[in-house]
Amino acid sequence: MTNYILIVEDDNDISHMLKELLQQNGYETAQAFSGTEALFYIERELPAAMILDLMLPGMNGEDLLLKMKKEHPEIAVIISSAKEDIQTRVSMLRSGADDYITKPFDTEELLARLEAVLRRSGKSIAIWNQENNKEPLEEENRRKLQYKDILMEPEEFRITVAGNEVRLTRREYLILELLMENPGKVFTKNNIYESVWNEEFLGEDNAVNVHISNIRQKLAKANSEETYIETVWGIGFKMK
Repeated sequence: MTNYILIVEDDNDISHMLKELLQQNGYETAQAFSGTEALFYIERELPAAMILDLMLPGMNGEDLLLKMKKEHPEIAVIISSAKEDIQTRVSMLRSGADDYITKPFDTEELLARLEAVLRRSGKSIAIWNQENNKEPLEEENRRKLQYKDILMEPEEFRITVAGNEVRLTRREYLILELLMENPGKVFTKNNIYESVWNEEFLGEDNAVNVHISNIRQKLAKANSEETYIETVWGIGFKMK
């Protein structure tokens, strides 16, 4: 088994749901129902990524994350937890988690976040499921995002709008990628800052505003007749 996704979840129903979801989308998986069982898998063969619950029997998710990131920082980790408070989310991100999603979550959002953390960590997206005899998913199809007439190729950091190439800075690109991966979701400035800057948001929103403004201007130059990013007043931004 190579490049598999390790599911660390003690709830049987959720674990099997995640296994079926990932395998249907071409990923190999392994299931661990405790922190110590997860370590067994990691010691035997490193996963490409891990979906980690926090409330585990024995070694909890927080301790497992700290131990694993100290020894294997290259493994991408998505925390999957019912804990919604900002303190927990910030703490896990600062401890090395690559993303955080709260339960109950939308399965399409989880898949998008998994693809994003794999790209950022440089892992291959062409993970496949030998058990169901699936062919590797085409790299080209897995590495493109499209919304309206915006086409993104994250592997090359390339973007075209209405067929015209647009040059974005790295952070502008990551912000637009985040919004395009979840076009119906409103992202607060807090969400955007912590996802793109990978550090705690301390209430200074000017950096996010400036980057959003720059993105809008560059997209407008490519197609002035279309509006792509909507401001949801008092909350944040989403794709229009």
